[in-house]
Amino acid sequence: MPSGEEVVTMPRVRVVTDSTADLSSELIQRFDLTVIPLYVRLGDQVYRDGVDLQPERLFEYVASTGNLPQTSMPTPADVEAIFRPIIEAGDDIIYVGLSSKLSGTFQAARIAAQSFPSDRIALVDSLNLSTGIGLLALYAAELAAAGLPLPEIAGKVQARVPLVKTSFIIDTLDYLYKGGRCSAMQSIVGSLLRIKPRIEVIDGKLEVAEKLMGSRARALASLLRWCLQDKERIDLHRIFVTHAAYPDGANYLASELYKALPVKEVLVTEAGAVISSHCGPGTVGILYSLTG
Repeated sequence: MPSGEEVVTMPRVRVVTDSTADLSSELIQRFDLTVIPLYVRLGDQVYRDGVDLQPERLFEYVASTGNLPQTSMPTPADVEAIFRPIIEAGDDIIYVGLSSKLSGTFQAARIAAQSFPSDRIALVDSLNLSTGIGLLALYAAELAAAGLPLPEIAGKVQARVPLVKTSFIIDTLDYLYKGGRCSAMQSIVGSLLRIKPRIEVIDGKLEVAEKLMGSRARALASLLRWCLQDKERIDLHRIFVTHAAYPDGANYLASELYKALPVKEVLVTEAGAVISSHCGPGTVGILYSLTG
């Protein structure tokens, strides 16, 4: 290098997501992620998802009171408080958040980002939830670790948004009913017929893809079939299986995926308190990305 030539150091890109990404503390540490917590209210107490409230406490509360928790998004000030020290340290930010069609969390991030230079923060609306967000966040972290600049990372992550596939089986309709997401009659009929709906995320919204009747085993088989219909196009780098108080079902699905596909890793995670508040115990899902 010629004498006197200035060395230009590119800013590091930090990945920020929110607690509905349902990533374990081990994955958060491994990929150097920053997580913005959403809020859960149990009676008169408000907790931060993943910080001072875990799903076990939430399910105990519902079982003992019959009341469903209330969830709420972070404020723009909350998000700004997390963005600011990263920006002031000289790093750039890519934020990958909960679907804007399911929550105002992404809008809060958009407002917070206006307090900083526009070229320092990129926002990606996952149009997804749970580890559907997590898949995108980990992809962003891998790109950042490879030294790519913020605009390139943002473009690649944005291009992957429509390729992420998310589906999960709901074991009980009680939480959907208590949360106003199905009528009392639907809840009663569902209980009598043992209906276990399979939900898909389509264009950022939740849609009922199938109304399954019978045992958990039958429901798990249906979820597995749904995933393996894409077996020729699945990105085999990483698949998530995420559950709410249903580790046996999740581990079974992970085992079957390893048998059916030459996948590098199947990560089993537990849904956090916010996602669990809406889906209830016994929920399990498969989340993966298609190749481009």
